[in-house]
Parts: sequence; structure tokens; C-alpha cells
Amino acid sequence: MNARNLANQYRQTSVSSAALEASPHRLIALMLAGARERARLAAACLQRGDLPRKSQAISDASAIIGGLNGALNLEAGGEIADGLQALYDYAQRRLLAANVENDAAPLHEVDALLGDIESAWLAIAPAGAA
Repeated sequence: MNARNLANQYRQTSVSSAALEASPHRLIALMLAGARERARLAAACLQRGDLPRKSQAISDASAIIGGLNGALNLEAGGEIADGLQALYDYAQRRLLAANVENDAAPLHEVDALLGDIESAWLAIAPAGAA
């Protein structure tokens, strides 16, 4: 996992400057939180009828998830990495559906899915990584 590449992806979506000083583990946690935040923002924008902002929030969430997917080490990660790749791909498809159909349900689904991943990720934090 290349922390510098993850930091660049994170900055591109304007989630937080905290990524510049984060450990690789913390950076993934920040990216998961950022993607979830963007999914919730998109749902709120959809409810308000702010379709351009909804589309931007979905685009940002998709970019973050793309960064998470790109950070996976499929050679060393085994079944866990394969499973995460499948989940990230599914989340991307659900974001696309939410954007095309102007439907908040897929956004809530992505938020919940990433929340489960985030909880598991935080549970395995190395000492001093938080």
C-alpha cells in the first residue's frame, strides 16, 4: 500500500488535509469515513432537490472508493482483498444507480456497507495508529 498515492487520492476529493500526516491505517479509515460522508451528503442533496451537488457528492464518493479499491494488495491480501474488491465494485455500481435514478436507497446502502467495513477496519487498528 503506497500511503502517498492514497493521500493524493484523498486530497483530490477535498475530504481533509489530515491525510497528509496519517498513518496508512488511519488514511484508510479517513477515506472510508469520507466516502460515507459523501454518500450521506448526496442523499441529503437529493432530498433537497439539489441535483448538481448530489452528482458531485456521488462523484467524490466514487473517487474515494476507487482509491480504496486501488490500494488493495490482491496478491498478498488473499480472500479478504478479493472480497473487498467485490464490495467496492458493488458500491460503485450502487452509486451509479443512485445518480442515474435519483434514488437515495442505494446511497443509504453504500453508507451502511462502508460503515461495516469501517467498523471492522477500526477494530484491527495497530497500536498507536488512531
